[in-house]
Amino acid sequence: MATSRFSRWDGTQQFTPQSADKLFDELSQYLTEYGEEVLDSLKGWEETNPEILDLLMKQGYVERDESGQYRVTPKGMRRVENKALEELFDIRRKDHFGKHETEMRGAGQTLLDETKPYEYGDPVSNLNLHETLRNAIQRQNGRPPIRISEDDLVIHETEYQTSCATVVLLDMSGSMSRFGKFGAAKKVAMALQSLVRGKYQGDFLQTIGFYSFASTLTERELLYSAPKEVSIYDSRVRLRISLDQPPAFVPQHFTNIHVGLQMARRVLKRQAAQNRQIIIITDGEPTAHVEGRDVMLIYPPCEQTAQVTLAEARRCAAEGIHVSSFALIEDYFYLELVNFVQRLAQVTNGVAAYCNATDLGNMVIDSFVGGRRKRRTS
Repeated sequence: MATSRFSRWDGTQQFTPQSADKLFDELSQYLTEYGEEVLDSLKGWEETNPEILDLLMKQGYVERDESGQYRVTPKGMRRVENKALEELFDIRRKDHFGKHETEMRGAGQTLLDETKPYEYGDPVSNLNLHETLRNAIQRQNGRPPIRISEDDLVIHETEYQTSCATVVLLDMSGSMSRFGKFGAAKKVAMALQSLVRGKYQGDFLQTIGFYSFASTLTERELLYSAPKEVSIYDSRVRLRISLDQPPAFVPQHFTNIHVGLQMARRVLKRQAAQNRQIIIITDGEPTAHVEGRDVMLIYPPCEQTAQVTLAEARRCAAEGIHVSSFALIEDYFYLELVNFVQRLAQVTNGVAAYCNATDLGNMVIDSFVGGRRKRRTS
């Protein structure tokens, strides 16, 4: 897969596409890389590039809210997510993903080549018209008019589709801004949104961004998101931050996988899906964790934070949640990060992988589909 590179957004770049679609696609690439600051720059285009804004708004990709701020419309969101899916998965890989496969037959959305005689209660929408008409013609020896009886009816068998609740834990720490890592990870999360909406409508999917803290992200907030800027450069950090009475300044750029897992477990506990899974995308060892009502920010990474994080991962696994961890090792050799995700896999009996940003998409989708193949029996 080819890797795209973008220069830092400064609001002065000129677009030269031939259509509103291409124009929005180019704008959305900057949004994916740099987040909401790109939309903040659109107000400056009202005088310098009014024709561009006019195109985007007439096409329904961008609109202004009550306060006069520009925002991406639901139509624009769908295009960004669909394009993310298209870009990540070449058509030659189409047989690698699709409906979640099981060996069981039953109520579901995937029509199989196999057919069976109609039985009372079968959905008529699955009717195989070709086989049904052939049965009627053969029964009447081809004599018109052709009348179809219940005995002629044939329907497609369907593949049982398991339901699944998934939380994507997306690293928003400061180091994710390097080498296009965050843009690639965000594109994977948006592609999953498109995949679920198009093929797994019964699924639940939530993205949670983690940094010094963690927060759930709507689809629009995900598109607008960006890594937290590094705000302190001390070679050694030991900070205890009260959640109840936080100071005016709190560094946001640390890596709190612990609180991300806590939040993901609470979210999934409310879901009735048969399968539940957490997908972690990170580029660093945990450098923050929660103790009581305090957040501990610790750098360099320490074993205390690792142990607290692993304990929470064990709690997730004990509640039947499948955990997959993907370590981005783009810019230098992360030996300790690789070791940590391996430890995560050991304590959860889950999946651990390390890769670069360009390989992330296929690996995450394979894990997403693979984590949904269980079916509970009563």
